[in-house]
Amino acid sequence: MTYLETTAQFYQEVAETPEVGLCCVQNGSFQLPGLNIPDRMREMNYGCGTTVQPTELMNQPTVLYVGVGGGLEALQFAYFSPRKDAIIAVEPVAAMRDAAQANLVLAAQQNDWFDPSFVKIVGGDAFNLPVADESVDVVAQNCLFNIFEPEDLQNALQEVYRVLKPGGRLLMSDPIATRPIPQKLRQDQRLRAMCLSGALTYEEYVNFLVETGFGNIEIRSRRPYRLLDQDTYAVDEDLQLDSLDSVAFKVPTPEDGACVFTGKTAIYRGKEAVWNDGEGHTFQRGVPLGVCEKTAGKLGKQFPRDIVITDSTWHYQGDGCC
Repeated sequence: MTYLETTAQFYQEVAETPEVGLCCVQNGSFQLPGLNIPDRMREMNYGCGTTVQPTELMNQPTVLYVGVGGGLEALQFAYFSPRKDAIIAVEPVAAMRDAAQANLVLAAQQNDWFDPSFVKIVGGDAFNLPVADESVDVVAQNCLFNIFEPEDLQNALQEVYRVLKPGGRLLMSDPIATRPIPQKLRQDQRLRAMCLSGALTYEEYVNFLVETGFGNIEIRSRRPYRLLDQDTYAVDEDLQLDSLDSVAFKVPTPEDGACVFTGKTAIYRGKEAVWNDGEGHTFQRGVPLGVCEKTAGKLGKQFPRDIVITDSTWHYQGDGCC
């Protein structure tokens, strides 16, 4: 079988018999006021983080969710867009579609505000999304794109870019590797389907987004996810995977390159109470200003005495330099 066929078979198995803790989600945004999650839906939350970023879900956006899983995040998106067909969930595995639909019926029994018609579950895959060009406000995927081989990942991201409206956003959560994963593990189709061996490094992952054309990328969270230890995985030394939550915006890329925010700030320490660098960045003395990687590099190089650049926090929520 191809790795995609192995993945489909694996998720058919865990749709029919939920595997609790398969991905060990550490941040699932479960505690939203007035939102009750059915136990079975919670057990089938096969993700590595969360794509539900409330600040990106104002004004009841139309959301395309790629890979419905047990339906938990589709339900959470419907919380922000409680209207018919506002959430379009694309899922290639029939058993998972059936399981998610059943879970949404349970959710309706536990949430007076929710109707299963808010979520439209359709067959399809990430490489041929069944929606028109520039037709959705948000695309989201959790712990799916890390499974793809590079060429397939490129195709999936191009499809996302196609269906997003100008100014739309891609919400993603995926494992990343703190160093390249050995080829022997990358070729293990079962481990790849389990989101343990297909992960790219952070630099590779972000570069795919930049090359697709996303002009602004924000890292919302990065945290340890798994340890591939020497004894279990036959690697030369322990290899850590991190969970990365990000938002990529379909906006034009500036001439000097995409803006990637990782939580760095620039702090002006000069003599003036208010200072401008001549490129549109205004500082109050001693007050941190969120800056993208590109701006941090420029400021640190041009004004080494007057500007302090802090390290990445791997957490960013807007209000930055660009």
